[in-house]
Amino acid sequence: MSVLISGVEPHSPAAKKRIRAGDELLAVNGHDIADVLDYRFYIADERVTLSVKTPKKVREVKLRLREGQEPGLTFDTYLMDKQRSCRNNCIFCFIDQLPKGMRETLYFKDDDSRLSFLFGNYVTLTNLTEHEIERIIAMHISPVNVSVHTTDPELRCKMMNNRFAGESLSTLRRFADAGLALNVQLVLVPGYNDGEGLSRTLNDLLAYRPALQSVAAVPVGLTKHREGLTPLRLFTAEEAADTIDRIEKMANRLEQECGDRLFYASDEWYALANRPLPALDKYGELHQLENGVGMSALFKDEFLSALAKIETAAPTGKKTVATGRLAAPLIEECVAAAKEKFSQLEAEVKPIRNDFFGESITVSGLVTGGDLIAQLKGDCGDTVLIPCSMLRREGDLFLDDVSVDDVKTALNAKLRVTDGSGEDFVKALLS
Repeated sequence: MSVLISGVEPHSPAAKKRIRAGDELLAVNGHDIADVLDYRFYIADERVTLSVKTPKKVREVKLRLREGQEPGLTFDTYLMDKQRSCRNNCIFCFIDQLPKGMRETLYFKDDDSRLSFLFGNYVTLTNLTEHEIERIIAMHISPVNVSVHTTDPELRCKMMNNRFAGESLSTLRRFADAGLALNVQLVLVPGYNDGEGLSRTLNDLLAYRPALQSVAAVPVGLTKHREGLTPLRLFTAEEAADTIDRIEKMANRLEQECGDRLFYASDEWYALANRPLPALDKYGELHQLENGVGMSALFKDEFLSALAKIETAAPTGKKTVATGRLAAPLIEECVAAAKEKFSQLEAEVKPIRNDFFGESITVSGLVTGGDLIAQLKGDCGDTVLIPCSMLRREGDLFLDDVSVDDVKTALNAKLRVTDGSGEDFVKALLS
């Protein structure tokens, strides 16, 4: 098997050996290369031999790489292969709840174990072949991030609409036995895997220690675009409180036994239950920040620490801080602390109602450009602050394909995109 080389970085080790775009990579150190995992695993040595097929011959190219250095080859796709799509039809799938007319890439359901390793994506294990399982174990790819949802095999099949979903849990056991670290995600749905079902899952997952690194429960997200889908509802405040109690009971027990809580409720549960968030030191190594676990506590800690270090500041102009409704109370608390220290700061927090997806969606990362324009136009001052989570990875488009420039023009204001940290937010406020 070969992979087409689409480009070579100038002055890189590969360029110095006259490897060219259009050549084909056949092997690294004698190992066939099927995709990015093979490639990254085998180029990690100091001395690397690439088997390269040119239009005229096959060359053996020897490279000597510094620690962390790569050969400098680029390929048509990052994975060097097609992205693996999901084989499930989960009753709570967020992509099924997207409105029509959005850009095509947003409708792709990925369930690719390689993205779990490279970017921290969560996978269900339902589309792994035996070869892929053995490769992950042999390469000791760790951690593996797994969407488990429930350890009840029949219920997992029902929730994921996949008759093999229960059987695939055996792969989790194999990974644990091989010593791979596991981060587990539980998307909870009222009447399905919450309550006593959640308690059962938490207890069952204890058997995966010491490989178990973290378990996070997040509430199902429901948009207003659920036509023809399984009828579901949101959690009540009482149910959210019960969920927190079950998770914290287990976490407190583990903290006493082994010093590691392991089990966490995402920040959204505390907002739903109207309860204060745990302190930052209750979140361990913050393995599941992207799931909103400990994100608020970390942000607040970063903000207050950075604010305390600033002795003088002369903020100018009126600033509007746009955020999702979930984070608004925290952001308001931070802005109030900054105003108390620097009275000349003129800033207002504007929680953005999500009209695009529906008012039940409250996270900042799903705020659209259209909603920003509609709710801030004519009343946003000189500068609007937004977190980078509102934009796609390239930093240019919101989910509704409205661009950063579109928002700037419509609001007639500067747009300052923060990196999501409390420290950068302080800088943006006081600049």
